[in-house]
Amino acid sequence: MLDKFSNLNQLLIYRNIIEDPLLQEVCEFLASTRNKYPFDLFHKLINKSEQLGLSGNLLKSYILYLISTDENTLSRIAEKTGGQIGASLHQAALHDIALLKKFITQDISWFENKDIFINNYSPTNSVGKPYLELLRPYFYDETRTYSYEEILEKLLAHYVSYGYGEFVNHNAFRWHKEKGLQGIVHCDPIRLQDLIGYDRQKNALIKNTECFISGKPSCNVLLTGDRGTGKSSSVKALVNHYFLQGLRLVEVGKHDLPNFYEILNTLRNIRKKFIIFLDDLSFEEFEIEYKHLKSVMEGGIESKPDNVLIYATSNRLHLIRENWKDRSEQNEDIHHADTVNEKLSLSDRFGITLLYSSPTQEQYLKIIEELATKNNLTIPLDILKAESLKWERAHGGRSGRTAKQFIMYIMGDTKQ
Repeated sequence: MLDKFSNLNQLLIYRNIIEDPLLQEVCEFLASTRNKYPFDLFHKLINKSEQLGLSGNLLKSYILYLISTDENTLSRIAEKTGGQIGASLHQAALHDIALLKKFITQDISWFENKDIFINNYSPTNSVGKPYLELLRPYFYDETRTYSYEEILEKLLAHYVSYGYGEFVNHNAFRWHKEKGLQGIVHCDPIRLQDLIGYDRQKNALIKNTECFISGKPSCNVLLTGDRGTGKSSSVKALVNHYFLQGLRLVEVGKHDLPNFYEILNTLRNIRKKFIIFLDDLSFEEFEIEYKHLKSVMEGGIESKPDNVLIYATSNRLHLIRENWKDRSEQNEDIHHADTVNEKLSLSDRFGITLLYSSPTQEQYLKIIEELATKNNLTIPLDILKAESLKWERAHGGRSGRTAKQFIMYIMGDTKQ
């Protein structure tokens, strides 16, 4: 139906968007008599707005969303090469940009000429998509007309920073055996500035991650120590902070370790930097999945890609459970020293080990004070500290998690 109204059927690179059902419906309506409002189409645009966080002119925003997230030859090569494309691909891209801009500024003008609310829509989720705000002026700014070359340059920069497909809208992923990488929609929004205490560990993690992003030598990291001390939060905060520098997180479960090489091969040809996140990692004696991880980190024939680091958290320093009999002279294992070395060898393959121990009482109260300030609590500090000590004794001891839970409890109680 596209050829009855627009020239989108002449697209060379962005042909995927022709298959979009909503865009096809738009073109079908424009090719019709247009004697009534397409309320079903408006209904679908509103759903897309609320689902994707689109604002302003919904139809234009949706088309721009399709362009900015499309996985095609241009977006893949631009992401992989840092925006460097060949002369022929450059010309093909300019051809498509001319068609797309005409469609946005002229072909769908019927919708703009009508006083309908989809021309200035504000979704309930007001977070929005900052990359659309950056691209919008280049495609339909009434105050300035950009050349096709300028639009292409901006698009290439977008693909370099954000990538394509799910990489544009997600900073963290899970590995699914059948489906591959799956974007995490509601990722923990924690930021580096939200992490209180453990400055030495945090600074070491930041330094190593910045070296990794900039292409300098960097190490796999093991974050180990007591529960609730912020190990996992520290890793998640990194990807939120360095998203625009191309950092992404891939959470891999212990049961997925036999597929580790498949995961690495998926990430190998993508320019983005990936932290493979192994959360709460530990192994019982009968579990042998750790051998796959050992092979990947050091010793295997196939090397780990340069754009991948492994960050793991664990309450166990040595990751693999040991028994006293492993150290006993009465051990039935003839070469029991080899058994001990085998169990210690996995943690040895992390270049950096950061220890997160439970805070002292002074450190715990400092965390309470900073959390209270950040959340604008007006309760006298001496009372707050006294109550927090009672709380930690009744709730598993001192930790950053315990402190946060106490503050959340106080905030809920004071709002009653």
